[in-house]
Amino acid sequence: MGEPIRTVAILVANPALSSILSMTLAGAPSLRVRPFETQLALTTYLRLAPADLVVADFDSVPSRADLLAADIRADRSIPSRDLQIIALASALTPETKRASIHAGIDEIIMKPMSPRYLVERVLARLAQRPQKRAPERRAAVSKQDWTRFGTNVVMFRREPQPQH
Repeated sequence: MGEPIRTVAILVANPALSSILSMTLAGAPSLRVRPFETQLALTTYLRLAPADLVVADFDSVPSRADLLAADIRADRSIPSRDLQIIALASALTPETKRASIHAGIDEIIMKPMSPRYLVERVLARLAQRPQKRAPERRAAVSKQDWTRFGTNVVMFRREPQPQH
């Protein structure tokens, strides 16, 4: 039996980037890719069908990555709101980093990046064992060295939650 098909939703700054990322991600046999043009379309989809990961963009004016992530995490009508979120950003400021942690973004990839690099990161994220997530997980950024993933990745590591 092969690996399970995982669903990736994409909402980025412009249609051209969305098309390039969608086509590249769809080249991975284990991924089902769903591109969206608006946050409303994305959240409506998430209410009806589960997704495993969302790719969002800090450069999207109507649906900035941190605001989108916060909305997904808070929307109780989305059954899979603990899905992973990768944000794309052309600049990383302390404010962007804080907003990402607060909103529950799992990883930031700096633009420009190779679409194939995004595929690698999406597959790596999806290969990780799913964790039970809670709002408290946004409290701290790991001090570990993540340079093995490249210099344009900002990893947010969650502290393990106690099991009861």
